[in-house]
Formats: sequence, structure tokens, C-alpha cells
Amino acid sequence: MSPASALARRALRDSRTRTLTFGYLFAAVAYIQPVAYRHSYPTALDREHFAQSFAGQAALRIFYGVPHDLLTVGGYSAWRVAGVLSILAAVWGLLAAVRALRTEEEAGRTELVLAGVATRVGAYGAALAAIAAGWTALFAVTCAALIAAGLPAGGSAYLALAAVSPAAVFVGAGALTAQLASTRRLALELGAAAFALAFVLRVVADTAPSLGWLRWATPLGWAEELRPFDGTQPLVLLAPLGASAALLAAAGVLMRRRDIGSGLLSARERSKPRLRLLSSTTAQALRSELGSLVAWLTGVGAFALILGAIAHTINSTAIPADLRRELAKLGDVQIATPAGYLGFCFLLFVLAISVFCAGTLAAARHEEADERLETLLALPVGRGRWLGGRIALAAAGACALALTAGLAAWVGAAQSGVALSFWRMLEAGANCLPAAALFLGASALAYAIVPRAGSPIIYSLIAVAFLWMLFGSLLGAPQWLIDLSPFEHVALVPAQPFRAGPAAAMVAIGAAAAAGALAMFRRRDLLGA
Repeated sequence: MSPASALARRALRDSRTRTLTFGYLFAAVAYIQPVAYRHSYPTALDREHFAQSFAGQAALRIFYGVPHDLLTVGGYSAWRVAGVLSILAAVWGLLAAVRALRTEEEAGRTELVLAGVATRVGAYGAALAAIAAGWTALFAVTCAALIAAGLPAGGSAYLALAAVSPAAVFVGAGALTAQLASTRRLALELGAAAFALAFVLRVVADTAPSLGWLRWATPLGWAEELRPFDGTQPLVLLAPLGASAALLAAAGVLMRRRDIGSGLLSARERSKPRLRLLSSTTAQALRSELGSLVAWLTGVGAFALILGAIAHTINSTAIPADLRRELAKLGDVQIATPAGYLGFCFLLFVLAISVFCAGTLAAARHEEADERLETLLALPVGRGRWLGGRIALAAAGACALALTAGLAAWVGAAQSGVALSFWRMLEAGANCLPAAALFLGASALAYAIVPRAGSPIIYSLIAVAFLWMLFGSLLGAPQWLIDLSPFEHVALVPAQPFRAGPAAAMVAIGAAAAAGALAMFRRRDLLGA
């Protein structure tokens, strides 16, 4: 076996958890959407009412893009499946590239590989080969799920290709940021900024008809322009292929010109030392996480502002009574009102803040894996104090994100003329916290018990719980089984009153899990990478 083949096999094995997790998400979304559409709209008249009601809703275009054919299963699936999976594919591509290139180098394993018989070009090619294998697996499971849902094989393959096409571009973006940044964190932050720009351009193009041309400036827009099941345009595939090739080639050139362990954007020497936030281990953690927290606050605030600004486009006058009744069954609330729409949208902020909490504990694991924690605990710093500070920092960050979401959504709604109570929107933000507290405690417990596998377990748990809440009832699952998802117990504030009982239960479970994490962490040994 050649060195390149061995490296590719190892990289593929290291990424199996991430690929399996995303593969499950892709398969679930691809299968559920066609099945749910047939179940919810079995007749041509039902589909005609649905198309008339939702085709022009700007609010829905934020998540799924512009619909082109809502009268057929294929057209609806192209709208919903490609709209969601193109975003997930972009995230997967960015994570895969940064993990395979910058994280390996930051951990010092790349130096050991290059000290053997492998070359830099060979190692780079092996990493890309492993990513390509993962991309192929995502395409295959998406295509298979669409076929299993009853769509034709050819159209399923084309739709799957459109859905995963942004991944190729963001693999190139991740590879490029891995050469520019000297750390994994900075590489991810640069890549996240590129993703945010691509998403904003797509949202603007889809919600402002006069700016539709911006769709050609973003990989997420190219996925829309491929038009599965409605006037297919396969030549558009040249755009993601060309962009990916150019980015990967540029990353390859930069890779050969820099030293191992460094990046082209190296930190500049400062004339004055920065001593702020070095008073305690928790303050130092805030110092290291401050850039990430600012990015989260900016992203959540901007997204909430957009949601509030377009809430006025939601109305019930154009929606038939039978369709309104069906929507009411999904959440016992009228989604076709600004308050109902924002109530449903805030479930996304519950998801985002839960992911933020899990990510903060994942950063704690990186500190342990890099062996910085050993040095810190050799000083007069207790284990409980260190992990408790991390948990408190995640909780404070979650509160800041929740407050930002509620405030920004209220500002956006007020600017567009929607009369929503300021305090109710702050309550909608606070309503995100109980479920986030539960997942924060679970993240801490997973880190304390299985530190290496803790993050993948929690991320998978959050994803499964959210998808089960969305699609469990559509699949005919019994209510007691759907109730296992914490998201099912989140009230749709401001359209519904806050549910104090379930909220208190989730906070109590999260607190108990955090207490268990502190006890378990004191008893286990530290583990390296």
C-alpha cells in the first residue's frame, strides 16, 4: 500500500463519525420530505391550495429558497430537500477540510507524517481523497433515500447532486483558510464568515426579486439554479466545479510556500501586552472564546433581525381553512401570523443555542487534548473549579445569545410595522434556555465520561431530537415517542404561553447532569489527543 493510500484510509477512518452523523441527517431529510408531502397533500386540489398559499411567502424562502413547482412531489422535494441539505453540505465541507488539514497540523501529526516517506503534495492529495470519499457517501445516501421515498432514480440522483454540490466549494474554502490561519479555530472562523456571506447573499436574492441576480454569486444559489425536477440546468454544475478546483489549487500553492505549523495570517507582535481576562481560569476561557462568542452573537442577531423584518409577510387570508387546520395540528398555533411564524422560527434558535453549548464543552476537550490542561491543573486549580467555570461560561453565553435573538427579532418586527410586545419577544428568547440547559448538562456529562466521543454523541443527539420533533408526527409515530424529544416541550412563544413545568424539568435534568459531570471528572484521568 502506498503512503498516500494509507493516509487517505486513515483520514477517512478518522472522519467516520462526522460523515455518519451527516449521512443520517441527509437520509432523514431526503426521505421524510417526499413522504410527508404525499401524506399531507394527497389530492391535486390540496396541492393547488398549498402552492397558492406558500409560493409567495418570503419568510419561507429564507430557509428553502425560491420554489418552482409545488404541485408535484418532485418539485416540492427539490425545494425543501435541496434548500436544507445545501446548507448542511456547506457546513460539512468546511468542517471536513479544516479537520483534515489544519487540525492534523495543529496537533503535530502532519510533521510526523512528513518525516516519513510522504510528501506534502501526497499528504494534501490523500486528505482530499478521503474528503471526496465522504462526499460520495453523502451523495449516495441522499440519492438512496429519495429513491426509497418513491422519486424516480434519475431525478433523485440529480437532486442529490444539487443538494451536496455546495460541499465541494466549501471544501475548497476550508482548505484555503487552513493555509491562511495558524490555528484550527481561526480557520473555522474564517470559513464561517465565508459561509455567512454566502447564506446572506442567497437570502437577499431569494427575498428581494430585484436582486435575484445575486444568486449567481453564492454556491447556495448555484444549488437552486440547478432546478431539479423543474427545468434542469446541468451546466450550472460548472460553477461549483470551477470554484472548488480554483480554491483547492490556490490552497495547494499556498501549502507549498509556508512552513509547517504556521499560517500566512500569523499573529502580529504587539507593542503592549494584553493582560485582560487573565485573572482566573474562567476569565482565560472567556478570553480564548471571545472571538467565537462575538461571531455567534453577530450571526444570531442578524438572522433574528431578518426574521423579524419579514414577519409581516405572513398572513392567514390567503391560506385555505383546511390548510390552516392542518398547520394548527402541528403546533396547536396559527403559524400564518407574525407571532406564530416567529414562534416556530425560534425553535431554530433553541437548536442553535444548544449547539453553542455543546461547542463550548468541545473547546474544553481541545484544551485537554492539547495537554494544556495538565499544566493548568498542576497549579493550585481544582478540577471542579475548572470544569464548573466552563459550564458557567457556556450558560452565560447561551443567555447572551437568547437575549440577542429576542431583542433583534423585536427590532426587525417593529421596523416592518408588526406590533409585538417587547417583553414577549424577550420571553421568546428566554424560552430557548431550558432545552439549551438540558443539552449543556448532557454535554458536560458526556465530556466527563467519554471525552473523546463526547462531542459527536451530543451533536448527534441534538440533531436527532430536533428532526424527530419536526417529522415524528408526520410519520405517524405515537405521541409518547415524540415526547422523548426535548424540543417537543418547548412552547412556541410569543404565540403560546411559556411552559413553566417542562422548562423547570429540563433545567433540573441539565443541572443534575452537570453535577454528575463534575463528580465524574474529578475521578478520571486526563486523556491526550
